[in-house]
Amino acid sequence: MPKYWMISDRDGGGDGDERNPGGPRYLISDGDRDLHNIDNWNRVSFPQFRKAITDACDKFPDLPPDQHDEEKHLALCIHGYNNGFAHSIDFYTALNDTLFSGDDGLGICVLFTWPSKGQVYDYLADREEARTCANDLADVLSSLYVTLARNQAAAVADPSKACKAKVSIIAHSMGNFVTQMALFHAWKRNNRPLATSLINQLLMVAADVDNNIFDSGEQVGDGDGEGIANLTYRVSALYSGRDPVLAVSAGLKHFFKRRLGRSGLDRTAGNGRPATPDNVWDTDCSDFFVNDERDIHGAYFKFDQYAAIKTLIREVLRGIDRGVLVNQKIASPNSWWPNKL
Repeated sequence: MPKYWMISDRDGGGDGDERNPGGPRYLISDGDRDLHNIDNWNRVSFPQFRKAITDACDKFPDLPPDQHDEEKHLALCIHGYNNGFAHSIDFYTALNDTLFSGDDGLGICVLFTWPSKGQVYDYLADREEARTCANDLADVLSSLYVTLARNQAAAVADPSKACKAKVSIIAHSMGNFVTQMALFHAWKRNNRPLATSLINQLLMVAADVDNNIFDSGEQVGDGDGEGIANLTYRVSALYSGRDPVLAVSAGLKHFFKRRLGRSGLDRTAGNGRPATPDNVWDTDCSDFFVNDERDIHGAYFKFDQYAAIKTLIREVLRGIDRGVLVNQKIASPNSWWPNKL
């Protein structure tokens, strides 16, 4: 079974600085050579990639419902702004090797890498690149949606065919904008299903998106976050008011809304409606970082330095109840969600 999995929306051999006009490439590696060199990855077709992942997931243990939090994951990680190919590999391997490898690993982690420009003056162009790449990611998610729906129907007739893996997404920075748009497109393409759990856990880490993107989930519309809210079982937004990168982001946009990854969820709403759907929550991570940490924006993935963040991300992915996470002091007491007691 491959150790590393990648979906690249970059040109060249998959490590370029522009979007690949032919769409995503699918690559795998056993990890025995330098992953920063694209020639050390094996390119496969989408059907081959899908079969390899399906075969790998079939080897996961078939657990009873009362061990749901031990079920393995098929997780997609999506990097953010200012990530060249080499940086995206570092981001991915830190996640994969820390949380998904070994006997107690969470399962399989797949990198979706897109051509982030990596310069401050390219920020707005990067946002347009992210919007375009989101269409390609939506193709992947729509295919996954069809596959899962087919498997669920088959499991009704034969329980042994039930899926053994939970599908999750870990998105960082502007990768959350890619995710937001991709899930919205996938949701619309599949006739806007309500409360269908394509994604079990979505972690929005230092999210560079508006903090009011979520509608109430009580009606079908065109809200920016409706695809996320309706296709995800639980959405967790990790944020810090100490994040200087997102302060710059807000200054560049001037859209009069704060960044989710810097301010947390918008907790106000009009017309007597809840500010967010109940499956969305936020947790303030500011106190996890040392006072002189200069890279708050990327520090969430400094697992060797910040074990508490590692524990929080792991337990969120496992699906531990948010109230339990707060009570056990794994998550901040400042965490918020609608109807929190």
